[in-house]
Amino acid sequence: MSGLLTSGTPASRRPTREELEAMPLAPPAATGLGEVVRRRYLLRMLVRNTIQSRYQGTVLGWLWSYLQPAIRFCLFYFLFQVMIGRGAGMENFAVHLFAGMVIVHFFTETFNGGTQSLIQNRTLITKLPVPREMFPVSRMLVAAWHTVPMILILVFVCVLLGWRPDPVGMAAALLGFLLTALLGLALGLVFSVANVFMRDFGKVAQTLTQFVTFSVPMMYPYTLVQDRFGEPIATYYLYNPMAEAVLLIQRGFWTGTTSDPAYTEGLHLPDHLFTRGLIMTIIGLVCVVLAQRLFSRLESRVPERL
Repeated sequence: MSGLLTSGTPASRRPTREELEAMPLAPPAATGLGEVVRRRYLLRMLVRNTIQSRYQGTVLGWLWSYLQPAIRFCLFYFLFQVMIGRGAGMENFAVHLFAGMVIVHFFTETFNGGTQSLIQNRTLITKLPVPREMFPVSRMLVAAWHTVPMILILVFVCVLLGWRPDPVGMAAALLGFLLTALLGLALGLVFSVANVFMRDFGKVAQTLTQFVTFSVPMMYPYTLVQDRFGEPIATYYLYNPMAEAVLLIQRGFWTGTTSDPAYTEGLHLPDHLFTRGLIMTIIGLVCVVLAQRLFSRLESRVPERL
């Protein structure tokens, strides 16, 4: 209406149909991650509905969030420590393995869920004026919700083994989760909108997450990379942000369960772990900003492609 007033139309006269049709179209809703935060009540509703739909029709319900990671941990432990003997000479290798599983699970669910989020919510996107960044963000929060039971199981096992937490270790673990959340969200934003235009990106995301399990020091210690390939390759290996995130959470939980945490940290963890984690987290934040800008450039074409 303000456009009509500035063009000389009297305020007391109602605009004609021709004048209304000539007015520029306004976006149905503001976009951006800031708008997602402002409409957090919608975000909570979306997260709650996604979680409820996952366990709809099951008898145990949310208890599956505890049973599945516990069973997965037992299988990995039996296979890689009892059968193969991987981790021989490493104290509490099961905690080393499960700590990595926690962070990898958080990343893969955030990445894969974010990639499929726009397609799976096509009805809401075409009918409701909501910021579309809300859907990848909601999948990250759903992934965090399903990671909480794994963290509780990890803490329980660590306490049984005489876990001795320290402030630096807890800060390292939190930094690892923050780095993973930023990386998963950035990739989720980019791949979600790309998957609308070309469904192959969903398969690409699934393929990439399969490599994550074997590209981080979870089923093997970081020192194995150093021993097998030497220092130059080990340095390049640490450029992988997910490897950094796994090492950070291992610093927070696994080293505290060993008889000499300082010796374990010096032997099995690289130097300057915390500093490198801070740098990668800042880079991850920049990646989220760039991913959101790319998302904003393409999201206006999403409804017509759905």
